[in-house]
Formats: sequence, structure tokens, C-alpha cells
Amino acid sequence: MRIGLFTDTYPPYINGVSTSVSMLKKALEKEGHQVFLVTSNDDNHKYCFEENNKVIRIPGIKTWIYGYRLTKVYPIRLLKTIKKWRLDVIHSHTEFGVGTFARIVAKQFNIPLVHTYHTMYEDYVHYVTRGYFNHSSRKIVEYLTLFYCDKTATELIVPTKKTYDLFKEKYQVNRNVHIVPTGIEVERFYKENINFSKLKKIKTEYNLSDQNFVLIFVGRLAEEKNVIYLLNIIKDVYKDIKNIKLLIVGDGPDKEKFIKHAKKIGIEKQTIFTGFVPWEEVPLYYHLADAFITPSTSETQGLTVIEAMAAEKIPICINDDAFNKVVINGLNGYLFNDPKECEKIIKDVYYNQDNKNDKLKNQARITAEENSSKTYATNALRVYRHAIRNKKGRFGFLSKIIETIRR
Repeated sequence: MRIGLFTDTYPPYINGVSTSVSMLKKALEKEGHQVFLVTSNDDNHKYCFEENNKVIRIPGIKTWIYGYRLTKVYPIRLLKTIKKWRLDVIHSHTEFGVGTFARIVAKQFNIPLVHTYHTMYEDYVHYVTRGYFNHSSRKIVEYLTLFYCDKTATELIVPTKKTYDLFKEKYQVNRNVHIVPTGIEVERFYKENINFSKLKKIKTEYNLSDQNFVLIFVGRLAEEKNVIYLLNIIKDVYKDIKNIKLLIVGDGPDKEKFIKHAKKIGIEKQTIFTGFVPWEEVPLYYHLADAFITPSTSETQGLTVIEAMAAEKIPICINDDAFNKVVINGLNGYLFNDPKECEKIIKDVYYNQDNKNDKLKNQARITAEENSSKTYATNALRVYRHAIRNKKGRFGFLSKIIETIRR
């Protein structure tokens, strides 16, 4: 199959969507499919052609969402190149920018369009409104999301039941919605694949010792990730666990704000902000920690949780639909509902460094293995074939004529 992936964000920019698309591309290619990719470039004047013209980067400018670029909606000069790809299906991973271009290309060349809804945009409205007109802005976001996901895509993919319910219950979408959890390259995070000499250097760089009890948070440093909530929890836990360290891996628009807050509440020495970490080094950082923690309620799935579980780190997650289908309380990790419950769980993990923790870690890895990149690619291919069948069935003989002209 010849598959086109269209996304606004892609490595070297690191976030959940770029990681998902990169992993999917590799997994599909491993299964023998030809994969082509259109994404953004941080140079707002330059088109880049990579991998023998199988990857195109469109000029883009930074947006208010970290790691995303806004591109030209209709770069006509690329249509000839994309036509030569002879795509069987297009899989878009963003609603705007490159996503809009995907919709145009799909219509122009009569190609089935599969779309994955990755981002809960309602949680990002504050970046634009700064607290003003939030209600009306959310309505606009809802309208635009529905227009793209309900009117233009042949098939719609969501990563979790949480997102499925958003479309079916809140948005009342009357169409196929496929739940396809995003997988990861779990092998990258396995303990046996870690370079421990590099790990030791990083540990020294951050002045971490074996006596430290380390919790790790990985993600974009922005308001919707609830980092201040987490810092306040660590402040209270520190009263009892003096050797605790919170390792915050990632960058984002509110990084300085969070650093100032850590200093304000007196835990600047217990908090380590690493800033941006290269994609290939991220697995090493999980292995600096004893447990993983996240208070974010803005995730559609939460890939960092699966990464942590693959690294055999106990996940401690806020009780949100993005996590509670993966993390089973007391079996492979813990869920908390409020700060006090979170503090108790952290202390239990710290004071119970015994077989109970080992069992949790082992079960966490087993759970992660169920979310492999191969499984994700297999499920995505099932939706692609469904989209191709539906497209042909809808237009019949006319579709065959257009397909002949297109090729």
C-alpha cells in the first residue's frame, strides 16, 4: 500500500503527535508498505525534500502550541510531486495547516482520507484568548473540529474511549469513529536496550545519587499539563521524604513560570528542569527515575505513560479517562483523584521498596508490550482498507475512471 502521512509536527520536534507519526511511519515501512510524508519546516521560506522526495517539509511559522508550525494551506508547487506518489490513502494527523492541505489533496486526487484526532483543542483556547471570550472560542473550536472530522474525512480515528465519547456524546457525531490506541516503539525503553555508560553521565550531570528517590514527569511545559499542581504536591511530600527529586523533562512556553513557582514554594533544589531533550535520549531519562507521575487532564491518550511502563517505572497518574484504561490501580500502577491521595501513593511507593513494587513494574512492562508500534500499524491498516472500500463503494464506476486519470 502507498500511504501518505500529513502532520504539522514531526521530529526533530518532540511531542506526542510527532512521536506517534514517526513511529507509525517506521512500523508501516517495516511491514513492507511505502510511506510518504508531508510536514512543516521551521524555515518559513524554504521547502525541504528528504528521503528521495518521500518526505516534504513545507515552510512554517511557530504557533502558540509548542512544537507545531502553521504552514501554507495550499502549496500548489507540491501537487505534481504528490501526484507522482500515487497514494492509495492519506492519513492526516492535524486539523489545520498541513491537515487542511491533506483534505485538499484528497479531494483533488480522489484519495480516501483517514484522520486521527490527537489533540483536545478546547484545552488550548487560553493560548489565544488569554482568558477572554473563552466560551465563544470553544464553540468556534468545536465547529472547526466537527467540520474537519465529520464532513471531510472518509474515516475518523481516535486514540481512546475518552475521545470517542467526546465525538459521540458531546459532539453527537453520526459516523464511523474507530478507537485505535497509538502505540510506541516499546523496545527503545526496555532496560536491556539502555546504554548505562550514557545513563551514568546524565546522572552525574544532574547530581543524582542512588540515595535519591526520583519521580519523572515528561511533557510540554504548558498550563494545561497541570505542572503547578504537581509542584505543590512535591512540596508537601518533601516534608517527609527529604531525598525526593522531581525530574521535569521537556520544554514549553511556561517553563520559566514553573521554575519561579518551584523557587517560590521552596523546592527549587528538589526540582530539576532538563529543558528540551533529543528524541533518541528520552529513554535514558526514564531510567533515572523510580516512578513516573503526571497530573495532566488534557491528554487524548498519554503516550508518556506507556513509555514509562515500558521502562518498568511505576506510573502514578491522575484519574482521567486518558489513563484509566491503561493503568489499573494496584496492578500495574496507581491512579489518584486529589493531591492528598497522590501524596499517600508517592509515600507508599517510597516506603515499600519490596516485592510489591517489583510486581507493579513487571506488570507495567507487560501492559506496555500490548501497545507496540506493530499493533498500532496493524490497526491503522485495518482502517485504511475500510476507507478504501468505502470510497470505492460510494462512487463506483466514477471512482475507477478518476483513479485511472490520477495514475
